[in-house]
Amino acid sequence: MTPRILGAVAARVLNQLRHDHRTLGMLLVLPMLLMTLLWWMFEDSGPIFDRFGPALLALFPFIIMFLVTSVTTLRERSSGTLERLLAMPTGKVDFLGGYAVAFGMVAAVQSVLAVALCVWVLDLDLAGPAWMLTVVAVVDAMLGTALGLFVSAFARTEFQAVQFMPALVIPQILLCGLFVPREQLPRVLEWVSDVLPLSYAVDAMSSVAASTSDAFAGVEPEVWTDLLIIGAFVVGSLVLGAATLRRRTA
Repeated sequence: MTPRILGAVAARVLNQLRHDHRTLGMLLVLPMLLMTLLWWMFEDSGPIFDRFGPALLALFPFIIMFLVTSVTTLRERSSGTLERLLAMPTGKVDFLGGYAVAFGMVAAVQSVLAVALCVWVLDLDLAGPAWMLTVVAVVDAMLGTALGLFVSAFARTEFQAVQFMPALVIPQILLCGLFVPREQLPRVLEWVSDVLPLSYAVDAMSSVAASTSDAFAGVEPEVWTDLLIIGAFVVGSLVLGAATLRRRTA
């Protein structure tokens, strides 16, 4: 991995996003619109938004970054751009690392905007610090980015990339604890939930929202453990993505 080349790839991706207003709107505006819709739905239903809001702050960035990253990376390969890049002194790690850095920066902006909207405009009841909620949201979005980069290696068309969502994302949504607490799931499903990264993303968000700990800045120690586990999934997905990345679609 060469930092200079990785930075050049990241700058190229950010420049492309700057000129792609629809994608940029989807990345930055759509999460806020979805959270606003959720708040509006439950405006007269008591504390339901406070209950589900933090978990969905983990879900929405994860899903959106997964979709955009997987389709964008596949487009680079099918158009021959990846072939040209790898013909130069650009390694697979540089390519995926550049994409991860670029989309990670977008994820940071996305998360700051979404958390700021929920906490200071939609009055999300938050016991823990808002900055930590933002950190967890960024890491969750990075998880979606890394998984999107990984699965793009196995798709031949953009439609196939989208097809990975029901196979890889929806089961995680069902088992992450959003609908039923994970400890109340049937034993086998609880075991499956324990090896899915989104479970730890939702756990971290929920812990921050309900934190009453006297630990660092009011953050429960379990949140740091969840973040380390999510980070391991991010690194592992990027490593596997680099190992399986093909120059072209077959």
